[in-house]
Order: sequence, then C-alpha cells, then structure tokens
Amino acid sequence: MFPRQQPSGAQNRKRKKREQEMANSLRGSLNKYFVRNQNANENNTNPVDNPNDFENNDPIRSSNDPIDISKDFENNEFVDKDKPSDFNIFDPRVWDELDSKMKDLLIEKGPNREIETNTLFPKDAFGRHFSNDFFIRKLINGDVFDRKWLVYSKELDKVFCFFCKLFKTVRTKSNLAFEGLNDWKHLSETLRQHENSSDHMINLRTWTETRIRLNKSETIDKELQEMIKKDTEHWKDVMVKIIAVVKCLAKNNLAFRGTNEKIYEESNGNFLSVLESIADFDLVMKEHFRLIQDKETHNHYLSHKIQNELIEMLASEVKNEIIKNVKESKYFSIILDCTPDASRQEQMTLIIRCVDMVSIPIKVEEFFLEFLIVEDTSGLGLLNALQDALKSLDLNINNVRGQGYDNGANMKGKHHGVQKRLLDINPRAFYMPCGCHSLNLVLCDMANSCHKEKTFFGTCQTIYNVFSTSTKRWSILLKYLDELTLKSLSATRWESHIESVKAIKTQFPQIRKALKKLAKISEDGKVVRDAESLLNGEFSSFEFILSLIIWYEVLYRINLVSKKLQSKDMLIDVAVKNLEGLINFFEEYREIGFDKAIIEAKEIAINIEIEPEFPRKRISNRKKQFDEILNTEREHQSLQEAFRKDYFLILVDMALSQLRTRFEQMKYFESIFGFLFDGSKLISLLDDELKKCCLNLESNLTNGEEVDIDGEVGLPFKRVYVYSFGVVLFEVMCGRLCCEYHNGQLIGILVPKWKKCYDDKKLDDIIFQDLKGTMVWESLTSFAAIARRCLNRDRKDRPKMDEIVKELLVALEKQNVSKPGETMKALQVAKIVAGVAMDTSCRVM
Repeated sequence: MFPRQQPSGAQNRKRKKREQEMANSLRGSLNKYFVRNQNANENNTNPVDNPNDFENNDPIRSSNDPIDISKDFENNEFVDKDKPSDFNIFDPRVWDELDSKMKDLLIEKGPNREIETNTLFPKDAFGRHFSNDFFIRKLINGDVFDRKWLVYSKELDKVFCFFCKLFKTVRTKSNLAFEGLNDWKHLSETLRQHENSSDHMINLRTWTETRIRLNKSETIDKELQEMIKKDTEHWKDVMVKIIAVVKCLAKNNLAFRGTNEKIYEESNGNFLSVLESIADFDLVMKEHFRLIQDKETHNHYLSHKIQNELIEMLASEVKNEIIKNVKESKYFSIILDCTPDASRQEQMTLIIRCVDMVSIPIKVEEFFLEFLIVEDTSGLGLLNALQDALKSLDLNINNVRGQGYDNGANMKGKHHGVQKRLLDINPRAFYMPCGCHSLNLVLCDMANSCHKEKTFFGTCQTIYNVFSTSTKRWSILLKYLDELTLKSLSATRWESHIESVKAIKTQFPQIRKALKKLAKISEDGKVVRDAESLLNGEFSSFEFILSLIIWYEVLYRINLVSKKLQSKDMLIDVAVKNLEGLINFFEEYREIGFDKAIIEAKEIAINIEIEPEFPRKRISNRKKQFDEILNTEREHQSLQEAFRKDYFLILVDMALSQLRTRFEQMKYFESIFGFLFDGSKLISLLDDELKKCCLNLESNLTNGEEVDIDGEVGLPFKRVYVYSFGVVLFEVMCGRLCCEYHNGQLIGILVPKWKKCYDDKKLDDIIFQDLKGTMVWESLTSFAAIARRCLNRDRKDRPKMDEIVKELLVALEKQNVSKPGETMKALQVAKIVAGVAMDTSCRVM
C-alpha cells in the first residue's frame, strides 16, 4: 500500500487545534505596550536592558531582499482582531480571559482606578448609586485607609475585589470575585465582612508574593520571565519610535504611504523612509529591521493598518484632553462650517471655543474636534448632526453660550436656520455671524448694485487673462511693470480684490503700453482682438480710470477692517469701533469722495493723453404720453452728475445700508456685555447704572429657572473693586502675594496680618526692603493708609476710586529724597507702585 501523500483529517484537526492554541496564547500582545499609567505613588523597579546588546549584530542590508509589509496586519499573530481597539487590561470584564503573560503584567501593575472625584454614577431602580466614599475604610479609632483592592467597573456599574478576582478558587463564594456586586444599600457591610474574610487575606498574600517574585525575577520560570521582559523592552522601544514618527507626520500633515510598502525600496512613503533613517543611528530599530530582513519575525507593526490604528489612538487621546479642558471651563461656543470634500461628500467642521483654564495665563482658545459627514444640509439636518456630535463628546448643549456660522440661509435663517433652532433649545446660545464673511457679502452686494459695477471687475479679470494664458505674453508684461504684477480675482474673498485693482491703478500707463506691444507682435487673432478692445475701450475711457480710483479707496478701507477682524486677539468692542469707523468713512466719502476721485482721475488721464471727459451717448427720442410728467432735471443734468448719481452714490449707499444691517447683532451684544469691556469705563459707572447693566446681563443669561449670574446678590459694586485694589497695593508694597501656598495647597492669607501691622504701627515689619531705601517714609505711609482704607470691612467705609486717585497723586508729591540725584529714581519707584496697583486692580475688575 502506498504511503499517504496528504495528512488525514484527524491530523489536520490536531494541527489546527495547535495553531489555535498558539494564537490564543499570543492574543492581546499589542495591548501590553499601551497599558494605562499606574498610580503615581508606585515606583517602576523593572531594569532597562542595555541598548548596546545589539552592537555586535551584522549591519542592516540596505538593498537586499526588500520585505513587503502590506500584509502585516493580516498575518500578525499578536493582534487579536476579535478584540476592540480600546481593549483595557484594567477592565474587570476581561480578567477571566487573560493569558498567563497578560495576567503577570496585570499583577505587576496592580489595581488602577480611572474615576474622577466629580464623576456622576448611574442610579439604580431605587435611586441609589456608587460613591467614592466606598473606597475609604474608616476604623473605630478614626484612622482612614484606602481600599486599593476595590475596583469599580463603569461599564457594568459593579465593584470587584482585585485580589479575589485574579486568584479566586473553588472555595471562593463572594460575588466580588465573580460577577461583581451592585447592592449599594448593603455594600458598606459587605465590604467590611469581605476585607476581614480569610479568602481575601489569602488572595492578598498571594498577590503580594507573586508581585515581589515577578519584580525580583525569582519565579520558577525565571529565565523565561527574563526573556519575556527583554522582548517586552525591545518592543516597547520599537513602538515608542514608531509612535514618535506617526506623531511627527500627523502633526505636519504629511502623507504616510508611498506606492509600495517595502522597506529599503524607492517610493515607500514618508513613514518607512523616516524609520529607515532612524535605523541608521538607533541600535534598537537597526536590530528590528535586521529581524524583518532575515525573516526572523513577521510581526513588525509597520503596515498601513497599524499606522491608521495608531493615528486613531493618538487622535482619541488628543480629543479626550480637549474635552477635558472644555468641561473644566464648563461654558463654550461652537463654530460650524460646511464644505464638500474631494469625493463630493458634504462635511461639516466642528470647532469649540472656550476659556482654557489649564494654560497660564488663562486665555481663550479654539479647538478643532472633528469633521461631521452630513447628508441633510437643511437647518434641521445640521442641528441634528450637531446634537449627535455633542452627545457623543459628552458635552451639554445647555452649556453653549455662543454660536458662529457664515451667512448661509440654512445657518443664519431667522425661522428655520441652525441658529434659530438652537436658540429654541438654549436661548443663551448667542448667535454671531462671521464678521469677515459679512464684510465679504457687503462687497458682493456693492459690486452687483448696478450694471457698470458688474462689468468693472470683469474687465480687471480680462486684463489678467490676456497676459496670464501664455508665458511669452506674461514676459512682455513684466518688461513694462516695475513692482506689482497683475493678480487674478478671487471668487470668494472679495476684499482681496484690492491687490488686483491696486496693480492696475498704480501701473495704468505701463499696462497700456504692454497691451499696445502685444497687439503689434501677437500672431493670435483672438489675443490681438482682446488687446485692441481693451486699448480702445477701458484703457481709453475716463470712466474706467475714475472707477479704478473709487474702488481702490473702497477696497482699501474695507480690507483694513477685514484684517483686523481676523486677528486672534480681536475683542467685540474693538470690532464695533472699527465698523463704526468704516461707516463714518463711507458717510464722509459720500460727501467729498467723488470730487477727490475726479481730481486724481484727471491727473492720470492727462499723463497718458486721454481726454478727462465722460463719453456722450446718443439720447433716444420716444413718444411722450399725454399725461406723462417730464423729468427735465434728469435730461439736463451733466454727464459727470449722471455718473455720480448712477454709479458713485449707488455704490456708497449700498455699502452704508449693508454695513448697518449686517452688523446689528454685534451692536446688540455690545449693549449687553459692553460695560465689561473696559475697566476704566466700568469704574466710571454710577452704582445705579452699574446695577442696571448687571440686571440686564442677568436677564439675558437666564433660561427659565436656570440663571448663570445673580445681578442683585452678586452685583460687583465699585467699592468691592476698591477692596481688591487695596490688596494689590499692599502686595506691591510688601513684595509678596497675599496668598501663601505650599505644595499647591493654600496655607494662609496675609491680608489680616497686613491690617494688624498697620493698626499696631508696625509697618516697618512688612514693607519691602528695596522700597525703604528709595522712597521717603512719609510717602510709604501715605500709600499704606490708602491701602488700609480700601480694606475696611464695611463697604461704606471704603473710599471711591476717584478719591483714591487724588490721594495717590498727593502721596507721589510727598516723595523726596535728601540725597542729590536720587529724587528721580525714587519718584519712578513711587509711580510704579501706584501705576502697577491701579492697572492690576482694573484687570482684576
């Protein structure tokens, strides 16, 4: 009988079983490189291998046998494709399925809690829920200890015993070691009984001994553990460098992949190329690439799927940090904008604007969060997409205090736009249209206000097209131009038209000569026709020259305001002042601008030998009706006056009308928040006026029973500010802050001490030494007296700010030093004391 050529079915089943067991033993290997940080009080005692272990290896071959890593993810046995990407080793749900390696790693790390102190726990049917107080054990003598063994699962809403869950035996009966416990009513008693039970004590001792043996490498499989640890350190170093490359490329928005995914081959992408460069200097990556080339490993984590997974993990961490900052500040604004991508799919950007409480100094920041794919671009569809996004980010839509979009009907609509629908949900989400986009629309309406204005920009674009469609024609143009070249008109950014108009206006004679030259030498009939048409038309027209001057002045003014509105530190009061200045310019330009433009246009026309006159057109005669009223004034007005009324006034009036209409919302917000914009203005308000402003602000920040501020009880009266001024003034004089901290904890406030020293006439004990040597004591006591009056407990006993300013001036006059030459220095110090204190108090207000 011939021997069997193929293995039998039983043999195949055994082979598949062995392969499955091997795969299960390696399941989750990638996750051990991304475990979360352990508690801060635990020290990492694991030794780090010497990176010079690989220095005797053969050098990496730079060109032989390129390895294809595109199938890395599919062939990687260490990656468990059944587990989610957010697999967490500290989740009690997965502990029963951990292999020996992962369990050893968990034993080394110990229990880990990821619960914040202000976490809201879900309630059960009886209204009870878990509390952080269960983590604390209180003894009879009053001592308090942390139950480090107690672990809470957010996903299951249950608690477990870390030791008993890992080392449970057949005899273990407590639910804390199996499916968990959520009987919150009797949990305190259950925990007390459990921590005193013998099973818990045995499992605690088992965990302690196992952890010590693992840290000291004194387990039975000591050599195997050392090999595992060495291999772990190697993969950690590899993953750190891979993640660093991913961060670098993602941060700079660079492409990762090339035309192939083989190391040491041409066009293999930025990701592999950077790693190859690192391998030239780093021994760990050098050894890693050697293992890949010698086919000693197929698990190298370089494929595009691994890259995408790492990008998603990094993005998730960044997003979580942003959400944490937003929750810290509580209130935030949203900015939305829609645009189609390259695949013609509509995407909406979500940007959050909030006060960054983490940064020093505190400042307002904008954070881009994500792109939202939208299919329904109506106001309702976009609002639903926004609500779903905020819900997925765990942000409360009732904490939105501002919304900013463009002027599209689906966004700005007063009845069905996103802003109106969001205001119906949250009336405190104030809507502000994009200021630059509004200015852009003002220019768009101005350019379409009459027929001549429409054709003007068409002519500017035609001039550019005549020269730009050929390099030879462009070189002819450059021979005649000195500095500026012609610019194409932007289809969306109208304020940028200033560059195109400026190039034509300032170099009108040179462009005219270039057109003449082009008309003579060009062999293209269409180009010759276009050039001669421009020469005989617009470049011989006084109207076109006048239009250039008018539009240049208008675009220049609007562009200045647009640039200021785009600055990062723009404040709403400054924006309102700039817009009011722009309106004032147009009002003044309406009266005197046309005459100035006529004078300048005549100068240009005379220089290029063009008659500074308006073209006279034939007036068509028509039959008059018997009851028609004759417009004799229109028929007998001059050509210049007709151009002024039909072109100039229409242009300017359209600008004034649109500016007043489109920025009404900004002025409305100034009426609500305007008294807070300027510290000096705030100080000058009378108490009744200030109270009225605060109550108005309260009413606008009220939604039903929810109120953001209390304008009556929390009213910041000026005499409260005086107290802050006194504190700051004492801080400057004493050279130290009023609050003392130790290890981040407030340990004392010095204001009572300062008041007592002044009352006991021991001012010399607290005054800054550098001030004593440069200032007259009488002046210092005057400053101290001012500060002490500001710190009176009763508001009525505190001085007003105008009184303080007068007393500060008197204190400065007292400053005099007997030694010649030191008077000016001491006076400067005294002014700094007063000036810094006044300025700082205004900022505190």
